[in-house]
Amino acid sequence: MGTCYRDGVTGWGGLLNEIGGEREGDVLIVADGGVRLRLIEGREWNSLNGGNFPALLPDGGPEPLVVVLADIPVVFGGDGPLLVDLVEIPGRGVRVPSARLGEILTGLTDGALTFTDLVRDMDVCGMYQGDNGRAAFLAPTTLPPRRTLPPLPASDVSLLVRTCFDDEEGWRALLAELGGTNEDGWVGADLDMDEIDPDHFPLTALTVDDRVYEDLQPGQVPALVPPQEHTTLVALADARTFSEPGRPLTVVDLYDTPGQPAVLPCRMVGSLAGNLEIANMDFFEFIALEGVEPWWNGS
Repeated sequence: MGTCYRDGVTGWGGLLNEIGGEREGDVLIVADGGVRLRLIEGREWNSLNGGNFPALLPDGGPEPLVVVLADIPVVFGGDGPLLVDLVEIPGRGVRVPSARLGEILTGLTDGALTFTDLVRDMDVCGMYQGDNGRAAFLAPTTLPPRRTLPPLPASDVSLLVRTCFDDEEGWRALLAELGGTNEDGWVGADLDMDEIDPDHFPLTALTVDDRVYEDLQPGQVPALVPPQEHTTLVALADARTFSEPGRPLTVVDLYDTPGQPAVLPCRMVGSLAGNLEIANMDFFEFIALEGVEPWWNGS
């Protein structure tokens, strides 16, 4: 499916050539494995993100395993296509090398691969590497229970969602460390720009304090973000937030690799949000790898 359009024309970049195979009308028969992909084009799909697609599935009929997206990183960055999970944890994503798409889709279809296998073996940039991949952050081996969750609030900045309710005092301390909330539940809404430390830019976010999101997992987040607003990121205040130094938040990518988490001290989340908003840095640059000293520890 194409989600990047210019002057009403679908952008595929070099993806179709890289995949290889034979095209029959709007169907591409992928060379490796013979998987049949229906090519879907339409300006109504322009700029939709991976997490939006589970809600667009029609009722009835066979449930597809994944949707394959040719999005902005594919068209303008030459990245591999984004596969979006529609079954295990709908809305999470992983990129795959274009030349291996047929092999990977065949593995998903015949049960040799699961979507969790793809997520577990992706690199720090969200690209599946197979057995040679270095996981950016260990994916859970147990899938969260399927449950219907309400959409998160629409926001054109960031959301701070509480997912652990065992430490009320810790939650209040976290909000205080982030500058406190105003009457509408926002942190960082009334900043004095003259007092801001540019190396530790404060987070501006709408807080969500609702037990319905208890134990919400990163992979579940993208499907809950409304498409009406361009939400920058969602930060989860989970159990580690209230038990580890630095009050780390689990921040969730919504765009390049939906559902990919980055765990970083709460003081750094505002810097991540600010850099994403101005396209100065990529999400993966804030992911801390095991055994590698994070760059922000020296700041």
